[in-house]
Amino acid sequence: MKFSPFLLVLLRSSRALGSELQKHLEADAPPYRDDLVSLHKSLVDIASISGEENEVGNFLVDYLTARNFVVQLEFVPPLAGEPNGTSKPRFNVLAWPGPDRHPSPKVLVTSHIDVVPPYIPYSRSGAPDDPLTRDTVFAGRGSVDAKASVAAQITALRALVDGGAVAPSDAMLLYVVGEERSGDGMRYFSETRGSLSPPPDFGAAIFGEPTEGQLACGHKGIFACDITARGRAGHSGYPWLGRSAIEVLVRALVKVLDADLGSSDDFGNTTVNVGVIEGGVALNVIPERAVARIAARVAIGPELGGGAIAASRLQEILRGVDPDAFDADCNTGYGVVACDCEVEGFETTIVNYGTDVPNLKGNHTRYLYGPGSILVAHGADEAITLGELEDAVEGYKKLILHAIGS
Repeated sequence: MKFSPFLLVLLRSSRALGSELQKHLEADAPPYRDDLVSLHKSLVDIASISGEENEVGNFLVDYLTARNFVVQLEFVPPLAGEPNGTSKPRFNVLAWPGPDRHPSPKVLVTSHIDVVPPYIPYSRSGAPDDPLTRDTVFAGRGSVDAKASVAAQITALRALVDGGAVAPSDAMLLYVVGEERSGDGMRYFSETRGSLSPPPDFGAAIFGEPTEGQLACGHKGIFACDITARGRAGHSGYPWLGRSAIEVLVRALVKVLDADLGSSDDFGNTTVNVGVIEGGVALNVIPERAVARIAARVAIGPELGGGAIAASRLQEILRGVDPDAFDADCNTGYGVVACDCEVEGFETTIVNYGTDVPNLKGNHTRYLYGPGSILVAHGADEAITLGELEDAVEGYKKLILHAIGS
């Protein structure tokens, strides 16, 4: 194909501009950009719905071992209701910069490697050969919650150790299973400390969750209840001869939703989600039994006991509707969880979701921080920009240095 001299000049100019733009973008990129993007992609590519974290755990073991980390696996029992042998082994991944086999870290850097269903494959905006910019978008299940935190944390710690800003013995990584279901991975680590001898006695823990790059001063607590309403069966043409368990339950739930189960200036109101309602056997039969499953986000303290206070207020409402119709089986959870947010250079926030922060027991300072928005984290449009990931690397660097120096 032949081009006119004018078109040839335009093509050469376009290529020259493109080349200059590429050089500018590369000059503006942090040195870890390619490694960060590659790690994030590899993590998101692997399906790791709670209970099926084996493959992503093995990837992390190989990745960290190849980069001179000492890695230890902590095997975690199957999730409740799943018998042994139905799935591959589940394990937490502990790692620290080598070569010391007996770490004594000052700070624990942690997040979770499980995600909610369904699996959504990895994708990125633009064409595969388009240059990466801070506006490049990466999507897929876990791209935000919480594989973005995992990738940024590992990248940050590697940069600090390689640059000599942090001694290898100062920090430990912990990536746990089961956070999205029951927190069993972190609770297991809390009890065993990875079976390390001596057990690590860190002064601070940095938890990775999507906080939009702000340092969280805390998050709401939670409790859950299965509420069973009892009625009396009968023919629907004669409702006065029976008693509808569904009607009684619905009337009670409306009162619960309208009630103040606890509020505070910092955390707002306790909110209730009615997640499941079941009951009845046929449309022309007065239902004898109905069940509602609810979850409440608790806005009051203390951390140990705040959930029970809010749950007791719910049970008072049920008794007020009918003293004999209800059984409420409540897991009273916990109240509001406070985290340290007095770190220079960070904007602060309060978040409404639960985390593994209260599942790690001990006398340590707690930080909650990470890239991406919780508002997309469990949805079909879960996605994050490269700029958010890179900012999180720098944020984790600051937090690690602050925690070690405190």
